[in-house]
Amino acid sequence: MKKKWIMIVMTCLTLLILASCSNDEAKSAKKANKDLLENPYSKTEFMMGTVVTLKIYDKGKEDALDQGFARAKELADKIDVNDEATRSTEVDKINAAAGKEAVQVDPDIYYLIKEGIHYSAATGGSKDVTIGPITSLWHIGFPDARKPSQAEIDARLPLIGYQNVQLNDADHSVYLEKEGMQLDLGGIAKGFIADEIEKVFKKNGVTTAIIDLGGNIVVEGESPKGGDWTVGIQDPFSPRGSIIGKLPEKNKSIVTSGIYERYLDVDGKKYHHLFDPKTGYPFDNNIAGVTIISDKSITGDGLSSGAFSKGIQEGLKFIEKQKGVEAIFVSKDKKVYLTSGLKDKFELTDKDFTLAN
Repeated sequence: MKKKWIMIVMTCLTLLILASCSNDEAKSAKKANKDLLENPYSKTEFMMGTVVTLKIYDKGKEDALDQGFARAKELADKIDVNDEATRSTEVDKINAAAGKEAVQVDPDIYYLIKEGIHYSAATGGSKDVTIGPITSLWHIGFPDARKPSQAEIDARLPLIGYQNVQLNDADHSVYLEKEGMQLDLGGIAKGFIADEIEKVFKKNGVTTAIIDLGGNIVVEGESPKGGDWTVGIQDPFSPRGSIIGKLPEKNKSIVTSGIYERYLDVDGKKYHHLFDPKTGYPFDNNIAGVTIISDKSITGDGLSSGAFSKGIQEGLKFIEKQKGVEAIFVSKDKKVYLTSGLKDKFELTDKDFTLAN
């Protein structure tokens, strides 16, 4: 009987010790989660002409930051549209061979060009991956930006046309049919790179993260606080970080394009960087900015110009037809228009703006 009581006491002590360890482990895990919530693994670099910030909230996954940046740099070096004085990318080789011969490219670039053709067709050509002859002529965002003459623009307009790009899936070759044609992948490059960083994170077991490539934001998983992230919607009239409202989202890309982000001022008139392939001039309508919410960031890039080109009412109709895609349009007179899926989600926080629909 005495032995039996000793065994019961020993068992109780063991259970108490296990419970104490379990509580300590829970407290330790809770503290670690709180620390990551307040101070996630984070890294920031300037690349692709913008500030890139990656944040990871999963304990022990800090190494994925460097891997994410390594993938971003690898792709930026292949695509780069910024360092034009010294670059020699595969896209440059395709452009140099326009009207002469096909150029074989690696799978990343081939995929990006193919996606560019896809969105060119999906937007009815209002976003055209062959806009290069016009963007290089105006060169907005660079020190030598200028307003070209009408004769210069007219001479280059016939060179634009995604239908004149031949793709060969068998050997990943690309051929531009007309001499002088130029691909410009800048309009979808950041979206592609953001999606590729997310792939790297998932491969490394990251479940909760923020990928911020300037105008392209990806929120991966749930917020460390639980539930959706609170995503700020960029004010198109102000520097990055100024918001007009917020949305609850998770596992989504948020892409914002605005006319005040990059522009050329000539005699008091601002010319922004979003070009109409039909006229060779920036789109001229009442839109100041468009935010696209989608599953993939390249989708947001791909559809933003199409939405922008159509004006607010037709742009709303265009996005409503896209499966799994929502949008926020901001007019030049600071009115905010929402697609149907956001009307019960979006919260306007800036009193200078008003909801219009």
